[in-house]
Amino acid sequence: MMRRGSIIDVTQGVAPGVAPSPARRALDLVFSAAALLLLSPMILVVALAVRLTSAGPVMFRQVRVGQGGRPFTLYKFRTMRTGTRGPEVTRGEDPRVTRVGKLLRTTGIDELPQFLNVLRGDMTLVGPRPETPSLADRYPAGCRVVFAHRPGLTGPTQVRLRDKDVLPPAGVADLEGYYLRELVPTRVALDFSYLDDPSLAHTVAMLWRTAVYVLRGSPAARSRARQAPQPAPGRPSGLSALGRDGELSGLEVRPVEVRAGKANDPRP
Repeated sequence: MMRRGSIIDVTQGVAPGVAPSPARRALDLVFSAAALLLLSPMILVVALAVRLTSAGPVMFRQVRVGQGGRPFTLYKFRTMRTGTRGPEVTRGEDPRVTRVGKLLRTTGIDELPQFLNVLRGDMTLVGPRPETPSLADRYPAGCRVVFAHRPGLTGPTQVRLRDKDVLPPAGVADLEGYYLRELVPTRVALDFSYLDDPSLAHTVAMLWRTAVYVLRGSPAARSRARQAPQPAPGRPSGLSALGRDGELSGLEVRPVEVRAGKANDPRP
């Protein structure tokens, strides 16, 4: 296991990091191969929709921080217009997102190509969200321990704390600063609610929760957000939309020192 205080270079990868157990890796291979096979008709339809409705490539490739800080290329269906730039975190109504892209992001279908990353061993089925190097370099020191672990296709953060639900409304000048200061510590705490017990049973349970979220969770989350009272003055608005469990008591944000190298500047 990665000890506290170890150094992780988020752009060069100088530490081996924490790999999934053999049982989890076996599940990664079987589940991702089956998903790609069974969902291949949908993947083809989505690829055609992306290609025919907006100019640009079907696939979006971006460098992300992997296990132990090693960079890898993440694959997604393209959901934004080409040639646009902006913050690396996006709100629900980001003008860069295409009409088809909005649907893909809402349903999570844009992330289906990441099963290829799981097969290759860049990612695992359940783990922390894969971060871009430029944002990873700016993580609070106490949150960087998360880069020791292999990033996941889904996880408690991806299900309970989606950017589109918790980022502040338009008009906030420093969107990335808000994300790093207010949301990242909460995300890391949620990640360790799984990483502290990454058993096969916990992994399967997290996959089930993800399936429930994809099938029926999003409308409920939007309904809760509309009915929720306004946060009290001084309380970060992002934390008020944490999800149905809501509490973070007992979750620990673990400190680690990071030696940051020169970050890539990926396209949004």
